[in-house]
Amino acid sequence: MKLMESMLLNTNLPHSGLEMWGGIECTINRIGNTFRDQLEYSGHYARPCDIRALADLGITHLRYPVLWEKHQQHESKPIDWRWAEKRLSLIATSGMVPVVGLLHHGSGPAFTNLLDPKFPEKFARYAARLARTFPWLSNFIPINEPLTTARFSCLYGHWFPHKRNDVDFCRALINQMKATVLAMKEIRKVNPAAVFIQTEDLAKVHSTEVLKYQADFENQRRWLSYDLLCGMINQYHPLWDYFIQSEIPAEELTFFLQNACPPTMLGLNYYVTSERFLSHNIDGVPLENIGGNGQHRYIDTEAHRAGCAEGMAALAVECWDRYRLPIVMTEVHLGCTCDEQIRWLMEMWHQARALKRIGVDVRALTAWSLLGAYDWDTLLTQCNMRYECGGFDLHEGNLHLNALGNVVRSLALNGNYSDPLLDTPGWWAQIGTEVPREEIIA
Repeated sequence: MKLMESMLLNTNLPHSGLEMWGGIECTINRIGNTFRDQLEYSGHYARPCDIRALADLGITHLRYPVLWEKHQQHESKPIDWRWAEKRLSLIATSGMVPVVGLLHHGSGPAFTNLLDPKFPEKFARYAARLARTFPWLSNFIPINEPLTTARFSCLYGHWFPHKRNDVDFCRALINQMKATVLAMKEIRKVNPAAVFIQTEDLAKVHSTEVLKYQADFENQRRWLSYDLLCGMINQYHPLWDYFIQSEIPAEELTFFLQNACPPTMLGLNYYVTSERFLSHNIDGVPLENIGGNGQHRYIDTEAHRAGCAEGMAALAVECWDRYRLPIVMTEVHLGCTCDEQIRWLMEMWHQARALKRIGVDVRALTAWSLLGAYDWDTLLTQCNMRYECGGFDLHEGNLHLNALGNVVRSLALNGNYSDPLLDTPGWWAQIGTEVPREEIIA
């Protein structure tokens, strides 16, 4: 770790072939019977000129949605691909490689949901139709962050189908992962060389000694998406019994052993909220901030605020050591002031370059949410239309390149960026902690 620390302190590392990718926040999530579409709020559907503005940043790849809920709202009707065809063609002729997403924090169209036994087959049929329509597409993210979606939808109840138990969580996760395997089989019937990128939150949980058992469990759970795809979950896996106790039949787990589908690249998303700290010290804490697991009551807060976050690079090394698969940082974004957004992006850029220098196969960093996003401060559970900008600001329905966008362009074209504002560390590096260091053990 001392070698890594010295590498991260060196901000004059060479470019080392690290690419800059871009992405647009495109979630279509469901709350009750209401579908909420980020690109509808931003007006992107009606602005083909956005593609040229994104290409002008110099990014090599663009994460772009051709989402199931948007294109197949009725199971038995033909799919109208005209909008997708125009946009994908624009992306390609603008010099970018489209990295196509099919489901982004969604539960599918109204005729299915994450707990539907037929969900995997229905999703695979959509993937097959998309692949046959666009046989030239080469890069796919079938389902974005399936573990996160399963947690938010079926463990915490934030999104449809609003469940809060381990049985439904495990079912939602298994359905998404089986859907992913089946979808890639269909896509590779059309394009055998199709690149499969699986995104997931690069997470880790820290805790006080009392809650070490909970942190240990969550730190095993964070790998489940990749472990399933890589055929690593057998009867000796630490969470095999957890699945069995959560009513997942052994033969469904065996499916992943018999149909291993390792990603071509791991897409790691790291946010200031990705690392968590669990504390049983709840005296004086407002009741609404206290949770629990049936055994202990505790608070769950950002590890950065508790002063115990290890950082993206350390977690990426854990991922590399576990899978030895190429890595793309597929979402780098901070909902904050533009100056702090720039500091966060540059910190992740330097860490990614440092990882390459110590032998981790990091291919690219993705500036996420380039068009901005709405209502993520409430995890999309409220419709307040609260906007946070990305590399562009939206004013009166038009895009305006801002300072963060200029940083993205500098990194994409030159591999570097310098500014006096980087002499001041971001807020996450400045805040102190009232948690005694001896209490933090995980």
